[in-house]
Amino acid sequence: MAGGGGGGFAGNALMALVQTFGLKGVLVVGGLLGVGYLVAPTSVKHVISGLLSGSDASSGSAGTGQSTCAASPENDKACHFSRVVLASTEEVWAAEFKGSRLPDYRQQHGPYVLPKLVVFSDSVETGGCGNATSGVGPFYCPGDSKLYLDPTFYELMARRLKSPGDFAQAYVIAHEVGHHVQNLIGANKIGREGETRNQTSVRLELQADCFAGVWGHTARASLSITEADLAEALNAAHNIGDDALGHSNVAQYTHGTSAERMKWFRRGFDAGDPGKCDTFGVASVDD
Repeated sequence: MAGGGGGGFAGNALMALVQTFGLKGVLVVGGLLGVGYLVAPTSVKHVISGLLSGSDASSGSAGTGQSTCAASPENDKACHFSRVVLASTEEVWAAEFKGSRLPDYRQQHGPYVLPKLVVFSDSVETGGCGNATSGVGPFYCPGDSKLYLDPTFYELMARRLKSPGDFAQAYVIAHEVGHHVQNLIGANKIGREGETRNQTSVRLELQADCFAGVWGHTARASLSITEADLAEALNAAHNIGDDALGHSNVAQYTHGTSAERMKWFRRGFDAGDPGKCDTFGVASVDD
């Protein structure tokens, strides 16, 4: 559903974004959401807990594809936007995989393998992570290397998660692609001795945030992203921190605090270097 290429925004991808959303709509920065926990979408806190982990999913029934995008003008716009953003991330990571700046987890990898976007409505059957409902939010399945998205989630972001804007929407896609990068380089097989599964999950999520920032750096270099634009993305990162979502038990955190999520996204965004995103190479993610 998307093309590859060298670094930066390709002309066609950039023009598609401009035509759809205007210049402001293409000044995208960052990413954040993943998946992991299946929950009923009855509370914002629980929906977001489902959004943000990046491991697997289960429950639900098969969804649709083109029919979902054609269901409404809003869905069609969301589908087009998602595909164009995905294409731009593919260009960035294809270039990075040709270089030598990726964190080294001693897993052989070749050229960047493009992920596929699966658009669904209500529920979907994945090719490697079981079934999932829209309640988990956008997610990446490492079992089939696909990114799954119900386009109505963007409305949820704006209304209930208080994270409106094209930047925040692009942030979702970029974070999920970050999980795909982790899958290719073996980061999802890494852990630190003595740490719990939840602590490992936090390191993975923060690294995906940082990888999303690396992609955002390309947009900053190609276009004139303002501090106000950056603040919009950081607001989204803040609003999905474990503490901001109301989780009080630090031992049960799976994605990191608001401060940590903003910090690691900003690290990637400022550096534009995936080598700076080695969350497993630091003693503490707060370092």
